Amino acid sequence: MGSIQEFDYVLPEELIAQYPLNHRTSSRLLALNKLNKSIADQNFPEILNLLNPKDLLIFNETKVMNARLLGNKESGGQVELLIERILSPTEALAHMRSSKSPKSGGKIILKSELNSQLDNQLDKQAVLLEILGKSENLVRVKQEAYSNWSELLAELGHVPLPPYIERSDEKLDLDRYQTVFAKTEGSVAAPTAGLHFDLDLIEKIKSKGVSLAYLTLHVGAGTFQPVRTEKIEDHVMHHEWIDVPEELVLKIQEVKQNGGRIIAVGTTSVRALESAALSGELKAFSGETNIFIRPGFKFKVIDGLITNFHLPKSTLLMLVSALAGKDFILQAYQHAIENKYRFFSYGDAMWIG
Repeated sequence: MGSIQEFDYVLPEELIAQYPLNHRTSSRLLALNKLNKSIADQNFPEILNLLNPKDLLIFNETKVMNARLLGNKESGGQVELLIERILSPTEALAHMRSSKSPKSGGKIILKSELNSQLDNQLDKQAVLLEILGKSENLVRVKQEAYSNWSELLAELGHVPLPPYIERSDEKLDLDRYQTVFAKTEGSVAAPTAGLHFDLDLIEKIKSKGVSLAYLTLHVGAGTFQPVRTEKIEDHVMHHEWIDVPEELVLKIQEVKQNGGRIIAVGTTSVRALESAALSGELKAFSGETNIFIRPGFKFKVIDGLITNFHLPKSTLLMLVSALAGKDFILQAYQHAIENKYRFFSYGDAMWIG
């Protein structure tokens, strides 16, 4: 297999998009033809010209939770939590950042307008979380102040912007770090390829005769983790929850029989679809996946992909390299850098077809 160094590139910091553009469809689009290895500079609405009437466009309809919580230990030290997975109305697994992690049984006082005025005094109205223990690199936390986690996060949580966006979340992020078709809550990161679509563009795509369909993959924080092993095959992928419904499987079969292409919107859609086809046949599937798509992988479902630009040495860079070829992808990334494309979550897009 290969070395992680083969998937490195140098990105000027100023090309990392810190804010979204004024309009979702204003992004640029780098169009790659994986057969003749051509590269074209376009604008995102020109995606219409790259889609054919018989094609099927598949979106990830996951909804981002306001998963970032800020608080204090009882001793006063600051704590930051990122809710990774909700286990029940009262319990969840979370990443924790703290100078010294609270022990099991410890309490965290969540910051809000209500308890910020308590002068660090515990009060019956303060929102408390209890640390139940550790689960690998996550902590298990419990809340009883709200009827469920969704209510708590909606009121006290912050938009979990990626670590390379070096600012606090703002009101605009509540809308723009969410796709217009987001439906099923559960992600701690947006399926960012979908951020380029607005309702008007979606209607134009449908008017062209392109079919639309949806699946769910709840994106975990592991999506931002770089590969830290020198040999790619030694990397252990994180788990994410997916749902590929039976009606989608039937739709894909119909489109393929009619000569249409399966175009995934985002690497999350790719991971979900290819996970559901690991047996060799695409089947409805709901559950966990830790699929690792890298060069040498044989795609069984998708024919094309709409995606954003990905971090150096990341598993997602390996995924797009598996689809279009590593050398071609790195050539395209260099072209994007030279032409000052905007990178990562709020950045520009790429078509691979």
